[in-house]
Amino acid sequence: MGLETVIKDIMDAAQAEVTMINADADAEVSQILDEARQTAKKIMGDRLAKAEDDIARLRQQETSSANLEVKRTMLNARKEVLDKVYSNAVESIVSLPEEKQEELLKAIIEENEGSGSKIYSNKDSEELVRKLSSLEYAGNIKCIGGVVIENDDGTVRLDYTYDIILKNVNEKSLKQTSDILFG
Repeated sequence: MGLETVIKDIMDAAQAEVTMINADADAEVSQILDEARQTAKKIMGDRLAKAEDDIARLRQQETSSANLEVKRTMLNARKEVLDKVYSNAVESIVSLPEEKQEELLKAIIEENEGSGSKIYSNKDSEELVRKLSSLEYAGNIKCIGGVVIENDDGTVRLDYTYDIILKNVNEKSLKQTSDILFG
C-alpha cells in the first residue's frame, strides 16, 4: 500500500496541478475574452462615430448641392423672365405707332444732326429719316429703329439705334427691374 499511497499522492498532486492550471487558463481565457470584447466595443464605437461623421458630411454635401441647384434654377427662371421682359420691350418699340416713331426720330435727329454729315437707319424708317434729316442718307443698317450719325471720314459714329438705347437702359436698370419683378 505504500506504493499506492505514493501513486495516490502523485495523482492528487497532479490533479491539483491540473485544476490549478485549468483555473489559471480559465482566468486567462476570461481576461482575453474581456479584452477582446473591450477592443471590439472600441472598434465598433470608432466605426460608428466615423459612419455618423460620414453620414453628416454626405448630408451636408447633399443639402449644399440641392441648395445650389435650387438657386441655379431660380436664377435661370429669373433670367428667362428678364429676357421675356426685354423681348416684350423690343416688340413694343417695333410696334410703336408711326406718329410716335416720327416724334422719337425727330427728337434724336434734331439733337444730334450737327455732329455728323451722314445718317443711317433701318429700311422701314428710311423714308421718314430722309424727310426729317438734312444729312446725306448713307444707307440701311440692321436695327429695330433709330439712326446712326457719322462724320465725313467715318471716324466718329454716333449710334442712336433703339437697339443700343434699349441695351444701355436695360444694363443700367437691370437690378431695379429685377427688384421690381422678384422683390
